[in-house]
Amino acid sequence: MLIPQISPIADAALSARLKAAIDNKTKPLGSLGRLETLALQIGLIQQTVDVTVERPAMVIYAADHGVTDERISLYPPCVTRQMVENFLAGGAASSVLARQNGFEVHIVDGGVDHDFGARPGLIDCKVRRGSRNFVNEPAMTRAECELAMQRAMTVVDGLAGNVVAFGEKGIGNTTPSAALMHLMTGIPLAECVGAGTGLNRDGIAHKQRVIERALARHGTPQDPMDIMATYGGIEIAMMAAGMIQAARRRMVVLIDGFIATSALLVALKLRPALIDYCVFSHCSDEHGHTQMLRHLGVEPLLHLNLRLGEATGCALAMPYVHAAVNFLRQMATFEAAAVSEALA
Repeated sequence: MLIPQISPIADAALSARLKAAIDNKTKPLGSLGRLETLALQIGLIQQTVDVTVERPAMVIYAADHGVTDERISLYPPCVTRQMVENFLAGGAASSVLARQNGFEVHIVDGGVDHDFGARPGLIDCKVRRGSRNFVNEPAMTRAECELAMQRAMTVVDGLAGNVVAFGEKGIGNTTPSAALMHLMTGIPLAECVGAGTGLNRDGIAHKQRVIERALARHGTPQDPMDIMATYGGIEIAMMAAGMIQAARRRMVVLIDGFIATSALLVALKLRPALIDYCVFSHCSDEHGHTQMLRHLGVEPLLHLNLRLGEATGCALAMPYVHAAVNFLRQMATFEAAAVSEALA
């Protein structure tokens, strides 16, 4: 499979112009804090001082997981299908927050164990009806994983804007995400496994044992694509590929919580420059996400004790993207406003 190349955003000349434009606004130096660094990042991504937000998109990839056979979730697998219906009806949390913050929402069936038929608002990219139980066999074949990624990139190629948020729906998907986190970072498995949809201590311990059984069977493949195919999920593979393709198109990539960041960990092994394009929307309350962010050396915009996924954190972070763009575009300079600058 051909993975698109990504150009780093570093540009010394443009960075100097952006910093000068930011510093010349009617404010003390650095007084807009994170908004200033966000504006600089967006300018470098878009390769201009004249930054914009155009038709932000939210892409939610949905798929089922065979590992739910091990009873690692409080909810039955049919909830994936039911939540896709909820997304299409506009009733999910991410639907509400997306409307509030101006996202165009795209729901993608990557591997739900259900035939929806042709539906308005639903993009059919189904690879198979759910991944396999990775305790017993790889979740996907390498060919299935590559097909999922190719279809995900096609979805991103169809987007018209320059900001994209990635979300997911798949009952059981914190289990493969915890496995991916462990394998991609080397962080002990016990620090990667959390409550997911609300497991108690015994449920978390059971989830950890399930992953340990899979690790004992499959070991650690050397290729990140093989790790994704063995332990991941269809929607997780799709998010990873979507992020890479969005960065190739020089889009601002909003990263959600635990599951989305597990996809990013794999994507970064394939294309490290992707990190330049990522805006980390929030720190999830799912156990392990803080460790993921620390491993990446990044700071999220928000910490609201969320653990829902579905790109809800991205939707809530979008006003800060608008704010960073708007102050750079609209805020007066000292000269234009006839305001005295700081004394030398």
